Amino acid sequence: MQEGDGMPREQLDFVLEDRRQVYSRRGGVTLPTDLGDGLAAYLPNSPFADQPYRVVAKFRCDGKEQLVTIYLARIAKGRDAIKDMTELMRIAQKRYGELYDCTPGT
Repeated sequence: MQEGDGMPREQLDFVLEDRRQVYSRRGGVTLPTDLGDGLAAYLPNSPFADQPYRVVAKFRCDGKEQLVTIYLARIAKGRDAIKDMTELMRIAQKRYGELYDCTPGT
C-alpha cells in the first residue's frame, strides 16, 4: 500500500495501528527504526494460523509513505523467525526502492 492515488496517509496509519494492536497482544517485536514503524510477530493460535509469521512496516520512500506486509506459512526449524522476518523486510524495502525508483528511509 502506498500513500497517494486514493490511499490517504490516514488509511495507512489506520491499517498499521490495527496490526500493531493485534501483534502487540501476541508478543510482537518492534522493528529497528531504520525500517520505519513496524512489528514482527508469530500468531499461531489465531485466525491467521495458516500464515502465522507476519511482519509489517510503514516507511518513507522519497517523501511518500509506504506500507509493506509480509506473511509466511513457516520458517525453517532452528531459525530465529523474528530476525529472519526483519531481514526479509529489509530486503523487501530495498527492492521496493529499486522497483519504484525511490530511496527507502527518505
